[in-house]
Amino acid sequence: MATEGSGTQAIDRAAQLLVRVVESPQPPSISELSAGAGLPKSTTSRLVSALERQGLVQRLGERGRLRPGPVLLRYASRDASQALVELAQPSLRRLADASGETINLAIPGPEGVEHLAQEDTAHFVGVTDWVGRSVPFARAANGKCFLAFGGGEVEESELIRRRGYATSIDELEVGLSALAAPVLGAEGAVVAALSISGPTSRLTSERIDQLAPLLSSEAASLSQRLRGAA
Repeated sequence: MATEGSGTQAIDRAAQLLVRVVESPQPPSISELSAGAGLPKSTTSRLVSALERQGLVQRLGERGRLRPGPVLLRYASRDASQALVELAQPSLRRLADASGETINLAIPGPEGVEHLAQEDTAHFVGVTDWVGRSVPFARAANGKCFLAFGGGEVEESELIRRRGYATSIDELEVGLSALAAPVLGAEGAVVAALSISGPTSRLTSERIDQLAPLLSSEAASLSQRLRGAA
């Protein structure tokens, strides 16, 4: 009976931690979860590891902050992803028309950045279909947004947060550059990113400076539409 009681208590505690991760406006750390739940850090770490093994939570970046895992994301994203794409279409089209470059809408996935939608460049050079492809967080402009605004860390996190967008210059692939701005959902949590990408020869530092305000404006506009639709 004691074993059954202990097992039930562990399930209750794990469920409590999972709810805190899901409902937290920013990805919490193990220490923050431990303090909020009133549990020893060792107990919290053990329960979180069990949730992580089942895909219910995942660690983000080197500091290991926690966000909902792939199982929950797949469930939540069935309809949400399509709704997000539909809401983003006006911004994707405006950015494509204004920049002449490839525009993408992406979300954070369990293994990296996942691309949901794309508007193609007007140029022959630079056309790549990113939809359905996953790329590493730390090497992509949109991935850096997820880390910097979502509780993770990259080398230039402070700069990214200060100016409101991230860049990737010849990092994901030599000759490819991009800039990305975060899309914020309820409670200000980063849920997606809009990006402009193209050859480094066209996306020079001067061109990036020109496009960044427009990109940030469209990301803010999409954030408002997303919160209004929630």
